[in-house]
Amino acid sequence: MHLTDSTLRCPRFARALVLGVIAAGFAALAPAQVQRVFPQTALRGELVITHPPEAMLNGNPVRLAPGARIRDARNAQVLSGTLVGAPLLVHYTVDPVGLVHDVWILRPEEAAKRPWPTTRREAAEWRFDPAAQVWSKP
Repeated sequence: MHLTDSTLRCPRFARALVLGVIAAGFAALAPAQVQRVFPQTALRGELVITHPPEAMLNGNPVRLAPGARIRDARNAQVLSGTLVGAPLLVHYTVDPVGLVHDVWILRPEEAAKRPWPTTRREAAEWRFDPAAQVWSKP
């Protein structure tokens, strides 16, 4: 498409061009994501979905809870069936009967926050700063 003087004078074309530039600007901002807030009960581990709802968590067999929520690095919910076989570094919570309930697939900057507890015992012994989303060992 060539821009000519007549197309630039067209109000519809100019409006569409401006809206397109604005939309492209917002699209460029989309990858700049806000910090996710993880609950103090979230543990870190490696999750491999084997045959939903079956999975392996840190090498041990587990089950996903009915209605388990899995969020990808963009924080969008994903279906467990789309992740079969992929080893994922995650934060996760477990419901009262021991089923994996909430899962967040970690972004590189989230994975870099260390230490992060991998067991309930570590979480009980360490201190958590919910505002900074960091753990400290005693």
